[in-house]
Amino acid sequence: MRTRILCLAVILCLPLAVSADPMTTLRVEIKTLKDKPIDRASVVLDFVEGRSIAKFGKKVRTHWETRTNQDGVAKLPPIPQGKVRIQVIAKGYQTFGNVYELNQDEQTVEIKMNPPQAQFSVHQ
Repeated sequence: MRTRILCLAVILCLPLAVSADPMTTLRVEIKTLKDKPIDRASVVLDFVEGRSIAKFGKKVRTHWETRTNQDGVAKLPPIPQGKVRIQVIAKGYQTFGNVYELNQDEQTVEIKMNPPQAQFSVHQ
């Protein structure tokens, strides 16, 4: 009898395990063009495309905002694989944005920030 109950429990839980979205632990590294880390840069992540982001009928977060540490690193919790847009805003640098495909268990995205463009006036 115990064996039947155990088998039934495994069979009932199998669809949940199979339907679970593959997850990625994401690390974002923000650096200057000379490979120096940029601390306190704002990192914004939004889902663009991917598997359903629902858990037991509840909406799961599809937007994260964080900042880099003194090593220029922002770590995010495990998130479903798919396409995400990463935007970076750092004082003294051009704003950055790009779409990335997350398709591994652990993934690092390295972003090099450009200094601000010089502005010229045509008026004297």
